[in-house]
Amino acid sequence: MMSSKKRWNLWLAIGSVLLALLLLFVVFPLVLILYKSVLAPGDGGFTLQYFQKFFSKKYYWSTIINSFKVTVCSTILSVMIGMPLAYLMRSTKIAGERILNLLIIISYVSPPFIGAYAWIQLLGRNGLLTKAVNFLFQCSFEGIYGFAGIVLVFSLQTFPLVYLYVSGALKNMDNSFIEAAESLGCVGIRRMWQIIVPLIMPTLLASALLVFIHVFCDFGTPMLIGEGYRTFPTLLYNQFMGEVKADDNFAAALCVLSIFFIMVLLMLQKLLAKRWSFSMSSMRPLMPKKKEGIQNILIHGYTYLVIAFALIPQVTVIVTSFMEIKGGVVYTGVFSLDNYKNVLLTKDNTAIFNTYKFGLCAIILVLIVGVLTAYLTARKPSWVSSGLDMISMLPFVIPGTVLSIAFLYAFNKPPVYISGTAVILIIALAIRRMPYTIRSSNAIIAQISPSMEEASVSLGASEWTTFFQIILPMMAPGVMSGAVMSWITIICELSASIILYTTRTRTLAVAVYSEVVKNNYGNAAVYATILTLTSVISLALFFKVSGKQDISI
Repeated sequence: MMSSKKRWNLWLAIGSVLLALLLLFVVFPLVLILYKSVLAPGDGGFTLQYFQKFFSKKYYWSTIINSFKVTVCSTILSVMIGMPLAYLMRSTKIAGERILNLLIIISYVSPPFIGAYAWIQLLGRNGLLTKAVNFLFQCSFEGIYGFAGIVLVFSLQTFPLVYLYVSGALKNMDNSFIEAAESLGCVGIRRMWQIIVPLIMPTLLASALLVFIHVFCDFGTPMLIGEGYRTFPTLLYNQFMGEVKADDNFAAALCVLSIFFIMVLLMLQKLLAKRWSFSMSSMRPLMPKKKEGIQNILIHGYTYLVIAFALIPQVTVIVTSFMEIKGGVVYTGVFSLDNYKNVLLTKDNTAIFNTYKFGLCAIILVLIVGVLTAYLTARKPSWVSSGLDMISMLPFVIPGTVLSIAFLYAFNKPPVYISGTAVILIIALAIRRMPYTIRSSNAIIAQISPSMEEASVSLGASEWTTFFQIILPMMAPGVMSGAVMSWITIICELSASIILYTTRTRTLAVAVYSEVVKNNYGNAAVYATILTLTSVISLALFFKVSGKQDISI
């Protein structure tokens, strides 16, 4: 009895340490942000003047309208592209299906701002396609800049997220529903909208919410191609960094508003998901069938065309990295290795090494904290595990820009003075991905019967031995699948890195953005190519080692 109590005390101690860390690095910065947002200048009293300032001037509140326009349009287009693609890939035998799945994942892991940079090369004012359009039609097409360009970039970058979620949901759908609909004369598009869409609606809403948050929080793409079209994240970034002069308290108020909007969306998604909640089993899963004639040609054409468009940024980045460039922005059409020489031989390469070092440290931190938190919340219920469960999900509603601003407010002076160091960047990167790892680990643990642990303990193994030799090996495949995606998103993270970095802690994502802003497109292409190839190699190694053909997100 005493031994069991000691083992429980050890788990309680671990949970308490994790809870203390989350309170320090999640709750404390958020409380400080809230405090600064209502802190009156001068006397330090309570005030709502910063919120009044935002809603009283169109210059500020119009950015929210712009952000919602971009986000809603991008989310709708992502769903309209990703959902049919997932259904066609699941229901039809597509030539090269495995390669196509890999290409879709590759198109997703590239950060949006790289897509924005790539489309500038094609549809910017001096872009290849822009010049062709103006020459052929004798017009003055100005390029991709503005609202339409932002929506294009976001839609092509986020529809794979919808595809991956919906494709997973279709695995669990019983084919008898579709057969019953067919027997009653419900076929084609009508069957899809009346039968399939309602059945997968919770998953569709979850993926749409993630797309919405992803687009709403991104500032890199609007900064690069928005020009006069200002969005809320760009306003927040400029207010904190100082477009004219920095206003910390107003920036804090904007941070609070950003979190509020996302929380409202999250609650709305949950309410809608409950309304369309269905219980399904895959006793007879949906099996791909071979189509014939014109139908087969149209399905293959749509699939290949969509994936080709999604891969344009990656292909453009890699190709332009090998092209000679003059003045930083004008390509001569001659292939050369000069860009690689400029970056790898004559420049400081700390951005490359920092990306891998910080990414590796962050992913180790994510795995340790994520797995332990998931296990404690699933198997060791207590007030500590309840607190862990609640606080660990908070970063899900915190945009990267908001988190990094909160970190600078909280850790820019003693007793925890880590501003400007690699530590603050690593912790921010880890926290950004923590909720996803915890949720995926929770799902894996839920599939492991507690009787496995009980049997191990009854045979004389300690709880620690059971955890390390039984539970962890069973969790490993699913955890590693999520870890690969976490690794890729961490090394491509811009929104948190752009505010926290210094010259000593610059990463590849920051390097790409900085070079594009400075119109050094050749250097930007090289940095972006290194990021893209790192993502592709990481996925290829995972598929090779695990033998899997898909990956969890």
